[in-house]
Amino acid sequence: MAAATLRQPVCRGEVWLVGAGPGDVELLTLKALRVIQQAEVVVFDRLVSAPVMALIPEDALRIDAGKSTRHHTLGQPEINQLLVDLAQNGHRVVRLKGGDPFIFGRGGEEMAHCQQHGVTCHIVPGITAAMGCAAASGIPLTHRDLAQSVRFVTGHGAQGEPDVDWSALAMARQTLVFYMGIAGSDSISQKLMANGMPPEMPVAVIERGTQPEQRVFTGTLDSLGNIIVANRVATPALLIIGEVAGMYRQPARQVQRETETVR
Repeated sequence: MAAATLRQPVCRGEVWLVGAGPGDVELLTLKALRVIQQAEVVVFDRLVSAPVMALIPEDALRIDAGKSTRHHTLGQPEINQLLVDLAQNGHRVVRLKGGDPFIFGRGGEEMAHCQQHGVTCHIVPGITAAMGCAAASGIPLTHRDLAQSVRFVTGHGAQGEPDVDWSALAMARQTLVFYMGIAGSDSISQKLMANGMPPEMPVAVIERGTQPEQRVFTGTLDSLGNIIVANRVATPALLIIGEVAGMYRQPARQVQRETETVR
């Protein structure tokens, strides 16, 4: 927590759930920028990029609520109650989340908790990682000839492995985008192949999409785990599985090793 102290509340508080997008500060919406710059308290996630964090007013209190696989600064119930407590004390609270609050961001839980306690909760959507990372990599999520639908899938469920219909996910002519799927990539590929998806299905792994450090690795479904291990892919990273992943073309400015195909 930063050394700044809370300003004295001047009115009844409220909560704003704000999508910070996938990292590129220029992908913020104008509304998100305005709300961030008017914040008294910002409760932020670890996926919010440094350029976006730099927009927070210097006198605003910053509270780190970041979560990773084995480390939670605050648990979700604590975050929910923190938002309510701050708002009930009269403060303008911004809950700043990477991507979009309502796509694997647990924004629905936070909104419901605020509503249950009579706290006004506003939603400011953000560009979700699937859209931002795909666009930054030149991979269309849908394509008239290759994919008539796109599915956003969590790679990590409440009890570990996601509870999804793998046979439906393995169907042809669709694009799968896995969030939080790096650790479980071997299991994801094995289950998709076991349900009929071809081993040669194109895949793309996008690390730190939209940011200057972005790296993209491509290959096939049966090599997905090897791609991640060989290139030491770290989170945040996204998995795109489907024929559209084969449309990726290495930008001339990128270093060859960063897009090495592992087969």
